[in-house]
Amino acid sequence: MKLALNQGLSGAASPSGDIERVLEAERLGYDSVWTSESYGSDAVTSATWIAARTQRIHVGTAIMQIAGRTPAATAMTAMTLDSLSGGRFRLGLGVSGPQVVEGWHGQPFGKPLRKTREYVAVVRAILRREKPLEFRGEYYQIPYAGADATGLGKPLRSILHGRADLPIYLAAIGPKNVALAAELADGWIPTIFSPRRMSLFRGWLDEGFRARGGTPATFDIMPSCPVIVGDDVNACRATHKPAIALYVGGMGARSRNFYNEVVRRYGYDEAVTKIQDLYLAGRKAEAEAAVPDALVDEVALCGPRERIRERLAEWKAAGVTTLGVRGKIEAIRLLAALAL
Repeated sequence: MKLALNQGLSGAASPSGDIERVLEAERLGYDSVWTSESYGSDAVTSATWIAARTQRIHVGTAIMQIAGRTPAATAMTAMTLDSLSGGRFRLGLGVSGPQVVEGWHGQPFGKPLRKTREYVAVVRAILRREKPLEFRGEYYQIPYAGADATGLGKPLRSILHGRADLPIYLAAIGPKNVALAAELADGWIPTIFSPRRMSLFRGWLDEGFRARGGTPATFDIMPSCPVIVGDDVNACRATHKPAIALYVGGMGARSRNFYNEVVRRYGYDEAVTKIQDLYLAGRKAEAEAAVPDALVDEVALCGPRERIRERLAEWKAAGVTTLGVRGKIEAIRLLAALAL
């Protein structure tokens, strides 16, 4: 199992570009580092900053929001970063959710599966450079041929010659999205991932592999795993409960919250309802307190070294090929000592 460093989202004052953690991860032998975006700092600028300051470690986006860029803009960015970094870039994509897509980007959320399928197809066509780009889909028409088109659009081929097989990862947690990742992508990025529920995810992955025509020789399963190190297990759990409460309770509308849905699938239906009710009522501290200890232990590694070592075996046994570590520098060092 390889290790990746997940930089997380930006804070209020600065982007998530803590370069000291990145340099330490590279020194320790981490395979890759990943940047994120929501509605603050963007993933690409942070990835560029990191790639310029490092020598060996691969740099990826987890994720670039599909609604924020045309497929061609994303392909151009990926090829450019890959070229400038000496072939170290990995492209992570995701649809985000209706609140961000429509509330921030001002784009229709639409049919996420259809949109993702078309988006990846266009990006891959640009990377391959087999012919000038032409595409006719429900969401993307290239060259543009709408009623207001000038008629002057011309199929083009990328001037830059990039890697045709540049790795593409998809973030997904729902059944159909996970299957789509297995069908189309080189890797899968799940959030709030429980290795104990791998049999659930495995069925969805296998569906995608069947549609693909078989399981690829290399397919990277890279969940994000918060790691909180300390002697007091309860105190470590409490550190991560606000994040779970935010995602389960407030990251999306009451009627459409993908993180909420996946935790319900884990069997925490009653707790999830309580967390969401409290969070949406503005009672965040109570929502955090309502997060079950058992749920934290499923999706994070908390406690002293030996407890983390024992529980890390569960992530390995689940078939995780790259563990996306989220944590302070002591957590980064501990995981390197235990896993590398």
